[in-house]
Amino acid sequence: MDLSEEQKEKVKKKKQPDWMEPSLAKLTEDYFSDPDWIYERKLDGVRCLVFKKGKNVKLLSRNKKSQNEIYPEIVEAIKKIKTDFIADGEVVTFKNDISSFSKLQARINNKNPSENLMKKVPVYYYLFDLMYFDDADITSLDLRTRKKILSDKISFEDPVRYCTHINEDGEKYLEEACGKGWEGIIAKNATKPYLHSRTSNWLKFKCDKRQEFVIGGYTDPQGERVGFGALLIGFYDDNKLKYAGKVGTGYSDKQLEEMESKMSKKERKTSPFDEDIDDKGVHFITPEMVAEIGFTEWTTDNKLRHPRFIGLRKDKDPKTVKKETPA
Repeated sequence: MDLSEEQKEKVKKKKQPDWMEPSLAKLTEDYFSDPDWIYERKLDGVRCLVFKKGKNVKLLSRNKKSQNEIYPEIVEAIKKIKTDFIADGEVVTFKNDISSFSKLQARINNKNPSENLMKKVPVYYYLFDLMYFDDADITSLDLRTRKKILSDKISFEDPVRYCTHINEDGEKYLEEACGKGWEGIIAKNATKPYLHSRTSNWLKFKCDKRQEFVIGGYTDPQGERVGFGALLIGFYDDNKLKYAGKVGTGYSDKQLEEMESKMSKKERKTSPFDEDIDDKGVHFITPEMVAEIGFTEWTTDNKLRHPRFIGLRKDKDPKTVKKETPA
């Protein structure tokens, strides 16, 4: 690594760790441009950390679950990289040149995918940060330096890609992102180290409102609808599951049937929510499943307006799901 003497003092030679907590971004509605910040496309996929040591590759989700059998083509590509490292990134697939979490559902739920599925839903692993390289922890270095090492020292070949960024012009980039139909952008303070927590050094600029919610139940289907009618969703606050309303749109028939099959096995007699829900045809379940939900806004009583289902998430512990509020 080509580092200054001051930077060399920050680098710590150490044995490669088995795990590093990922840095998480805070939501904000105070958009800005700043020469000390960089701006990356907000990719709509699954966050993964990669641990490469010799021929051994571990692709892990945020909740430490192995993704090796789900994305074998990514694992094989990383094995070809000659150096050892730990990097942070996002696994995505595309629909009309836009990263699509909905389309990625076909891969998320399939271990050892067939050649046909891998061709039908090709995935790409975008690396946007580097935490460990050449037998050293480099998290204390500033982001610009970490990204330069990542781009210069790691050989990128599909399906592994480098996540590019722009400098300074955050507001203009957000406008472009929304015009292209992206989810938004991530603003990052380029002068700061990598922190293993949710931090104001990384901020989410979103084009639309969406976040994860815990599934606590579902309703019976009506008419010709299959599977179920709507999900009952919520978020945790002081260890209590707060009810955020019902989500009845955004599903394919296949998703309705597959999700109902999974949820019916988790049924319970009592509600997991901290308020009474007396709707007819409600089935309560153990709150172990997490869904990504899009919506227009929050009501004053913490319910969602015009919610729509986007996909199931397996990379987040339900107990960590909270209401996202702008920083």
